Amino acid sequence: MSTPTGDFADLLAHNHDYAQDFSLGGFDGIARQGVAIVTCMDSRIEPLAMVGLTHGDAKIFRNPGGRVTDAALEALVLGVHLLNVNRIMVVPHTRCAMSQMSENELREKITEVSGQDAWWQHFHVVADQHAALVEDVHRVTSHPLIGDRAQVGGFLYDVDTGLLNLLV
Repeated sequence: MSTPTGDFADLLAHNHDYAQDFSLGGFDGIARQGVAIVTCMDSRIEPLAMVGLTHGDAKIFRNPGGRVTDAALEALVLGVHLLNVNRIMVVPHTRCAMSQMSENELREKITEVSGQDAWWQHFHVVADQHAALVEDVHRVTSHPLIGDRAQVGGFLYDVDTGLLNLLV
């Protein structure tokens, strides 16, 4: 293999090292522990480790704020019907950037930083995390293709303690 160059060289080099001892080939893609986790893209969250799982045990969907978006629902429907998912965890977290500003404040900030008008962009800002979590759990439990086919819990992950709190 040639030595990678360019903007992604460090990552490709690390990937090459990773692949030398790669032992995860051959997984069939099902969630071995029947778990799906919808959580935030925040890098302080380790979705598998925080609940004692490992590669192949769960399906993970990440997005800003850990919201149950239409795309997350699509993933959950697939997980429930095709990938062995029977438990769904919706997990936003403390000190989330998506709960620190209003939708308009975030649009103003992105407009300022990017130099482009961002007023058309929707960011799924979370004004009230508990209310949003109740809404998101309801979106899952009331979905006609999920319903009672999976147990659903709404949790808040504390990024300072590592603890999950069941809220819904």
